[in-house]
Amino acid sequence: MGNFIGQVAIITGASGLLASGIVPIFRAGGASLVLTCGDDRLYQRFPDLAGDRAHLCYPATDLSSAKTVDGLVAAAVERFARIDILVNIVGGWDAGKPVHEMSVETWESMLRLNSTITFLMSRAAIPTMLKGGSGKIINIGARPGLRSSGNDAAYAASKAALLRLTESMSEEYKRRGIRVNAVLPSALVSEEQLAADPHSGVTPAQLGKVIAFLASDAGGVISGAAIPVYGTKF
Repeated sequence: MGNFIGQVAIITGASGLLASGIVPIFRAGGASLVLTCGDDRLYQRFPDLAGDRAHLCYPATDLSSAKTVDGLVAAAVERFARIDILVNIVGGWDAGKPVHEMSVETWESMLRLNSTITFLMSRAAIPTMLKGGSGKIINIGARPGLRSSGNDAAYAASKAALLRLTESMSEEYKRRGIRVNAVLPSALVSEEQLAADPHSGVTPAQLGKVIAFLASDAGGVISGAAIPVYGTKF
């Protein structure tokens, strides 16, 4: 899917389902990985990463903290001296209530998980990318960020904010060698679910291929895009 030999990729939320389709692609392409791991699920999903000095697993539990994010990026630069790729996976979903029934905590949580963390990670990584003269940032959006279906105001607003952040960063940095894009996945399903129903959604591996393309030389002319990865469900 791409040659990432000599490149360093930070992937947040590396113990989650989506990362299971992304981490293997970048590893197979030869990248050195910096993975956030808030619990033991990372090593359960990728047991061969434990003790592998070619990669860095950073015990970050709260990426909504600027101090934590700055520490993560500093550790990556100290180990590898560069950052080439940032994949902002961390996010969350909470919906089902109209605005008048929604708690302030839900509103703030969605904004924090789906836009603030991406802002903090990008802000911390971009200076090193600028020094290196290039970089690729891929953010995880969602279809409600384009159009809400109702009863999802906090989630939709947070994903809309992420898309505007993506567009703004692209305009700010594309002439300085940094490309910023977003992908908009539909429902994530397993290989077994997709085999049983080809219209059920997309697998992490399918989404991972699109992300890898955007991070590769082949995607070098794309910046500021929000690419739908819906499969044939929608």
